Amino acid sequence: MAYLKKALLQAHELAEKIVRPGDAVIDATMGNGHDTLFMADLVGEAGRVYAFDIQESAVAKTRERIEKAGFTSRCHLIHDGHQNMDLYVKEPVKLIIYNLGYLPGGDHNIGTRAETTIAAVEKSLSLISNDGLVIIVIYHGGDSGFEERDALLSYLISLDCKKYSVMKTDFINQINCPPILIAIEKNLKD
Repeated sequence: MAYLKKALLQAHELAEKIVRPGDAVIDATMGNGHDTLFMADLVGEAGRVYAFDIQESAVAKTRERIEKAGFTSRCHLIHDGHQNMDLYVKEPVKLIIYNLGYLPGGDHNIGTRAETTIAAVEKSLSLISNDGLVIIVIYHGGDSGFEERDALLSYLISLDCKKYSVMKTDFINQINCPPILIAIEKNLKD
């Protein structure tokens, strides 16, 4: 039995610890809809999932997935970039999750980019509730993601430690650039 889990499994474990039925959450990178479906199950019938993607094919695949699961009423699928989340979400959210990179099975030339991801993370910090988390899984290997990874990590290191705690977890002895897990929480004042 392995105790050290991959970044996405760690992200899901964190999500399961904090998200409760009735919460609002954001899937900032909808992709094929796996996280949207996962979070829709966590928030229950009274909750809301806002899911973003710039690719119409991602929205279509996700719509199919949530319709099949019967979660249509709790999911708001938004065909727009995550950097515009504040235009659609007007309430505090418990969790915002990102899976950076490109759509699995999609065009590798279309993927998340440093400038829009950093803009989105900045907006996430104002949308996240005091007891919530921003979780980022950085896929950075192969033909994409190194620039985005470096720019994002530089940005995150600059966050005021009195306002935010930022955790980075990665495997340092694995090949092929394993994903990096980032978790951000607000530091509450006593």
